[in-house]
Amino acid sequence: MSCLGAKLNYAKLFTKHCLPVSAVNYSTKWSYFNQPGKDPLLGLTVGQLLDQSAELYGDNEAVVFCQSNTRKTYTQFKQDADKFAAGLIATGLKKGDRIGIWSPNYYEWILTQYASAKAGLILVNINPAYQTRELEYSLKKVGIRALISAETFKTQKYYEMLQSILPLLSTSSPGQIKDRLEGFTHLIMISDKNYAGSYKISDVMNAAESKHYKELEDLQSEIQFDSPANIQFTSGTTGNAKGTMLSHFNIVNNGYLVGEKMKYFDRIHRICLPVPLYHCLGCVVGSIAAVKYGACMVFPTPSFNATATAQALDKEKCTAVYGTPTMFIDILNLPDIDKYDFSSVTTGIISGAACPEVIFKKTGEILNAKNLAVCYGCTETSPVITQTSHEDSIETKSTTVGKVLQHTELKIVDPVTKQIVPCGQSGELWSRGYLVMLEYWNEPEKTAECITPDRWYRTGDLAVADEEGYIRIVGRIKDMIIRGGENIYPREIEEFLHTHPKIAQAHVVGVPDPRLGEELCVWINLKPGETLSEQEVRVYCKGQLSHFKIPRYMKFVDKFPTTISGKIQKFVIREKATKELNLK
Repeated sequence: MSCLGAKLNYAKLFTKHCLPVSAVNYSTKWSYFNQPGKDPLLGLTVGQLLDQSAELYGDNEAVVFCQSNTRKTYTQFKQDADKFAAGLIATGLKKGDRIGIWSPNYYEWILTQYASAKAGLILVNINPAYQTRELEYSLKKVGIRALISAETFKTQKYYEMLQSILPLLSTSSPGQIKDRLEGFTHLIMISDKNYAGSYKISDVMNAAESKHYKELEDLQSEIQFDSPANIQFTSGTTGNAKGTMLSHFNIVNNGYLVGEKMKYFDRIHRICLPVPLYHCLGCVVGSIAAVKYGACMVFPTPSFNATATAQALDKEKCTAVYGTPTMFIDILNLPDIDKYDFSSVTTGIISGAACPEVIFKKTGEILNAKNLAVCYGCTETSPVITQTSHEDSIETKSTTVGKVLQHTELKIVDPVTKQIVPCGQSGELWSRGYLVMLEYWNEPEKTAECITPDRWYRTGDLAVADEEGYIRIVGRIKDMIIRGGENIYPREIEEFLHTHPKIAQAHVVGVPDPRLGEELCVWINLKPGETLSEQEVRVYCKGQLSHFKIPRYMKFVDKFPTTISGKIQKFVIREKATKELNLK
């Protein structure tokens, strides 16, 4: 037999003819880490991922929406996604069109995620808390052609808000809106009611004929895995949002690798997702990771509610739970927390902000999530760059964001020279690999500011690495406070204040000072029933923090300004504190 036709066992061949290779303990003095990966990346689109999982896990429950009692197996979910995708094609939407989803966590949200991918559309996530001005900005920013909208969210009436943007909406025919938003033609309401100028979602579900299913089938071989799949807006913690364009390849592989690190392959998991789907923690780390491993996604309520989350963990026998530190704190502080059975819970993900060690301990003790993992990343990196493992200690999880994920490069560079710094020295964290976004939609200059010519993404975060590769985030370059020539990282002060037994959360910002340039201001949220004075805080800090790191201004608050995903909006704290303190 010729060599070309032979099937060689390369593993045996290598073992027989080469010297044995022992494991290498890699360490470096430089802050550069490259995790090549044990398994190859997936060349799949989002739609193909669902098809694959429906084949493998067809009878498994795929989604549960507790409030509406909507339950779908993977087979049913795929059938619905195909039906909706064909219906979208039937309404005239074409490959590459942007389709927005403006809704809290409903079944229609996740259905749209997979149906739009199958139809070759680019899904645009719109924050359900957006007001009219923010919605109009989003629709214009990326040229949305179709919008799928809920009826209401809390006090907002979405159709009325849309009418204020589209005065001709009520006199338009469905799919033929011609108004002052160029290119916007389709409105699809998540409702059984008829709204003028719009389709009901059931209209679209039932619109397809055989030719549209044939077109859908043909599209599956046309859509490339490195084509754009999703536009997510940056979180808005620092001002106007940009449209982060992510490919199928970006988000499929990020969900796949996060799930692998979570060991979702070891059993069929049931993941409780009280986090918003419009955010990357929900639609990638939650949805994509779950579908890859055939897990069930459990959504307690349309928007976060601590009691409903505890009930879902108990009644749905969830094995994992996701959230921001604020969400976990709210759940742990429920007065009747002892009445729930959390024995099924083993793991979960916490992300979005620093988490005090005490929260990890309580989450393990009370919620039974002893293998809680920390994820760190950015919308622009699909999102996760680093993650802790189950084996990491609580101390490691509360002080670091773990190690770089597979198939990812990471380096920490001097913000001025752009040279890699030694381990133990702070600098800006850069990342490179499959996970880096395609671009900011129609903003080449903004894209070039954060992605270098050789595709390194500049996060803007200040970080420190140790020689084992554990990464500690110490602040944002823009958040760094320069007080009288001293560089101060708010994160260090916040982490120290979190060790105070009465303090639940603390957030530090810089405010103007005529002599020093900036002074420190801290907003503090106390644990329920606790009292604390400014003098007591200063006494606690004395001898533990350098004198210039002890905040001059303090305010005790019940809550912090946040995005809907739970991220603290420090720029709002800074603006309010500056105004309240009458500083210039």
